Amino acid sequence: MTDPIFGPGTLLGPEPALHIRGRRVTAAETRPVENPATGEQLAAVPEATPDDVAEALEAAAAAQRAWARTSHPRRAEVLAAVMAELDTHAEELARIVVAEQGKPITEARGEIGGARLFLDVALGNKYRDVGELVAPNTAGEQIAIREEPYGVVAAIIPWNFPAAIFARKIGPALMAGNAVVVKPSELTPLSALAMARVCQLAGVPDGLVNVVCGEGRVVGRQLVEHPLTSMVTLTGSTRAGREILAQAAGKVMAVSLELGGKAPVIIFPDADLDLAVGKAFEARFWNCGQVCTCNERTYVHASLHDEFVARFVERAKGIRIGDPAADDTQLGPKVSAAEWDKVKGLVDGAVAAGAKVVLGGDRPEGGRFTRGHWFAPTVLTGVANDMEVVQREVFGPVLPVLPFDGYDEVIDWANSTDYGLTSYVFTEDLRTAMRATDDLEFGEVYVNAVGPEQFQAFHSGWKLSGLGGDDGRHGYDRYVRRKTVYLRYGG
Repeated sequence: MTDPIFGPGTLLGPEPALHIRGRRVTAAETRPVENPATGEQLAAVPEATPDDVAEALEAAAAAQRAWARTSHPRRAEVLAAVMAELDTHAEELARIVVAEQGKPITEARGEIGGARLFLDVALGNKYRDVGELVAPNTAGEQIAIREEPYGVVAAIIPWNFPAAIFARKIGPALMAGNAVVVKPSELTPLSALAMARVCQLAGVPDGLVNVVCGEGRVVGRQLVEHPLTSMVTLTGSTRAGREILAQAAGKVMAVSLELGGKAPVIIFPDADLDLAVGKAFEARFWNCGQVCTCNERTYVHASLHDEFVARFVERAKGIRIGDPAADDTQLGPKVSAAEWDKVKGLVDGAVAAGAKVVLGGDRPEGGRFTRGHWFAPTVLTGVANDMEVVQREVFGPVLPVLPFDGYDEVIDWANSTDYGLTSYVFTEDLRTAMRATDDLEFGEVYVNAVGPEQFQAFHSGWKLSGLGGDDGRHGYDRYVRRKTVYLRYGG
């Protein structure tokens, strides 16, 4: 039996509360949070009122003015303290992720490790160049282009990595001199509230990190449209990204969007098939398939197709499905009933259009899986490239496998979706690898490898997959703006 996530001495305290100005804030209206493994209510989280949102933004604006005057090395010290506090509470945070999101505990521990790495990469900017000098027209002048923080950042985060993406946002935002108001997903607010408490315990000044909970189209809109918000960063669905972009247009405000994906795995005839099967399997079932970089469709050269399917299905049959809190579990439940229904609808639609279910297609067998939101590992063949299951993000443990005959055909198929986040190529031929890297319309290309992405690089989508990213040097750049200073000191 695991330790409780609520109670004296826990990060969440006796019950969930909003985190505003360093204080616990309750509300008359609450929203239930569910355990995906059982379907039972786990907690009731306060719904932020418009006054709560306004107070959080005002607290952030007040704290940011002082924070912006601190040095980069001092900001790095604060982030280092957050990392140390994260280490202290790592297991508790992982258990909170498991309880509300449903991923296996081993993956949840990896997520907390990822949160730590996001902060580590962000604080690596403590000695960065924070501007540049430009040659002036005349002697006795100086032109300096300085980096400046935006001010108050509204960070809207998703349910699939509720702790890691919290760190992914606040790390560069704080390092750049901003304050943050976080709006977590309605499905997984507890991780963000716990992470905010970690920040407080580490000594982050009150008001610099705030968390308000509630429906995205209500609380999220209030955050985006409030005059104190200077920038919005979202990791989430393309639908949410479009709405936020439209709302931000009236303020001509900076927006960073990390949106959906439909990653293809392309296995050319000269690929190392053992490697390709293993990596395609790994990339399909991360977090029950609920990752924007997951293997959403696999194109296999016709000469290898049948053997690939046989090997992949054999591996998928052996995946261990069960209690997410158990160390040997490999696949947990879907996060919600609505998400389960979406995945089931896409599978059934593919079958109605002529696809064949080789494995899975519904709940796993066994009485324990009748409750909660469990979906069995599923493999589809006989799939056409224009089917919805190939074109629309499934976000579940379902893999359509399609044979292809030639290079041009498969590149056209891979590029045929509206998404352009991540792609995977397996080949032993350097020429093929480089051609595919040139031709694939994606922000990321992995050759003979799969993710997750390395945080010092840059995770950014093309097309409907987004406008930005939070990783590495280029991610940090999203959180600063430029100020040009003309100084005359000559006679």
